[in-house]
Amino acid sequence: MSYTHRECLSREERLRRSYYEVLRDELDQFALAYALVGSYDNFIRLREPYPFVELRELKPRARIPSVEFDAQNTFLIIFSEDFIDKNHKKYIRYFDANKTTKENLLRHKSFPDVENFNRNLKFFETQGFFSFLGSLLPIDYALLIQRNQQCKVRYALTHFHVRIDWPIADASEALAKDLRYISKDLYEKGDKYAEDFQKKFFEYYGVPVLSGGRRTAAIVAAQYFRQLPGIATIYLSSSEARTLLRIDEIGVSKSVLVKLPVDEIKKLAETAGITQNSFTKNYVVARERKKFVCMLNVKYDYTSHALPSEGGRLRELKPDTNWLTVSQELILPRPSVSFHPPISYKMVYV
Repeated sequence: MSYTHRECLSREERLRRSYYEVLRDELDQFALAYALVGSYDNFIRLREPYPFVELRELKPRARIPSVEFDAQNTFLIIFSEDFIDKNHKKYIRYFDANKTTKENLLRHKSFPDVENFNRNLKFFETQGFFSFLGSLLPIDYALLIQRNQQCKVRYALTHFHVRIDWPIADASEALAKDLRYISKDLYEKGDKYAEDFQKKFFEYYGVPVLSGGRRTAAIVAAQYFRQLPGIATIYLSSSEARTLLRIDEIGVSKSVLVKLPVDEIKKLAETAGITQNSFTKNYVVARERKKFVCMLNVKYDYTSHALPSEGGRLRELKPDTNWLTVSQELILPRPSVSFHPPISYKMVYV
């Protein structure tokens, strides 16, 4: 099931969608800072070289080296526009035992300063919300931010240690039905066909087959939330990929740190119509000798093979076809910068 476009919403629902998107913009900046800049700072503090992502790893269907880096900040955040009904607890495991209450947080040693916990910290508009969010990110599994059940335009970090227990086969089957590669059952065309489609399921969400648990949980959650009436955004930072993966109602994007030489910095400053000093101040997150560290965001579009078939006709899977293509590459301003836009800059294919 695809999401409901803004023009098909009631006025009240459009207001909620607008508020959700404003909050999501703020969460984007926090996630970028924590996943990329914070991780870079961790490596510097440990006097270890930062493992910059190879640009080939950002190409669709690319393989990522299976090396885990302990200094990389890792997390999984689910930000749901709607309140999740209790009927979904079978697969999205959130219960009273993992609500963000002081009593529950006391059981987790990784949560600091719990004695000064204020129940209002869980609400998005509270001043200390992002500090509270950051303190919970090291806990295993996912954090769930959703609409407060008592208020239609208020959001809260309601649960931590949230497990995603929907089977990969079920998630793949749901996508296969949406895209009309099957009519009823994942195995209706045989085991080989089902296995091939499960591989394409991973490709659809921009992660390699046989990815680790957190990445698999992220893409299964993304597929599951497509069944719910509102939209959802998944943020994932992986110790292997060293990227911030963002999955929303439109598709997939990845953000990474890149090193640029001074001549490229000059070109980017000219493109943006600003001085080199202004570019350095607003876009550069660190310097390594004569190189400048910036944030690159890569957005992906779906090819025709990964879109619903024309007229809803059943079709055959072609495993060798690409399902994703790079649609946009942007150098992002630093997370704390408000008045400078992203700058178009091609790096993945040059």
